[in-house]
Amino acid sequence: MVSAGDPPNYARKLGIQKDQVVQELGWDEDADDDIRADIEDEIGGELLDEDADDVVDVVLLWWRDDDGDLVDRLMDAITPLADDGVIWVVTPKTGKPGHVQPAEIAESAPTAGLMQTSSANLGDWIASRLVQPKSKAAGRR
Repeated sequence: MVSAGDPPNYARKLGIQKDQVVQELGWDEDADDDIRADIEDEIGGELLDEDADDVVDVVLLWWRDDDGDLVDRLMDAITPLADDGVIWVVTPKTGKPGHVQPAEIAESAPTAGLMQTSSANLGDWIASRLVQPKSKAAGRR
């Protein structure tokens, strides 16, 4: 049973595990430091920034309504992603500044060659899980 004082376990909600490599894109002043800290605690290290060249297991993409073209940003996020990697598009919830309509993510994902598989509630944010289709990932090797 979860009590009100229990930590939210954001990393677990996102399926992020110890020793995974996580890159953070789109950070801004409004990004939730509790989510970031929980992920860093779980992976046992820091989030990689936008300039990192490593192959990553997870991309944490903070995205707001006025951030530009989501398809372009997703294409950039795919570049360092491992074949079985995951992109989490983290957007403000309905009613919060910068809220993104779910249809924007649903329409942008396939255009960028991704599939949306699930979502996770992260307090004032909602995260949408995007993956590369298995056949496409296998062909990129």
